[in-house]
Amino acid sequence: MTLVVLLSGPNLNLLGTREPAVYGTATLEDHVATLRSVLDPAGVDLEHVQSNHEGVVVEAVHRARGRADAIVINPGAFTHYSWALHDALAAFEGPIVELHLSNPQRREAWRHTSVVAPVATAMICGLGGAGYRLAGSAVLELLGSRS
Repeated sequence: MTLVVLLSGPNLNLLGTREPAVYGTATLEDHVATLRSVLDPAGVDLEHVQSNHEGVVVEAVHRARGRADAIVINPGAFTHYSWALHDALAAFEGPIVELHLSNPQRREAWRHTSVVAPVATAMICGLGGAGYRLAGSAVLELLGSRS
């Protein structure tokens, strides 16, 4: 079976209540369900890991190697400084879709740099919860283009 790993970085466990004007009112569980609703009909399994700890997310990428076909990652604040996450993702052999609810380019200047982007196959940002649906479609497209 095809496996996609969804990785959610720090503070995403607070979605639904954290800055709803920026991130919306949907919870992380709602977003996971949206992604699952796209992947399930295609027979693609989804595994989700959320952590506020950088090492846990890096280790989840390591566990995905040789086991998962693709990664969808909303790295949260790790986006802007986690070279450890960058290096772990660089060692992953399948497609990687970087995902953000908001558009970092329209926010504070420190959010404009992504250390994940150079190793991501694609990036989806600024579309709120619809980004999870689009990330699912993108992964299916990317995996289909590999065969």
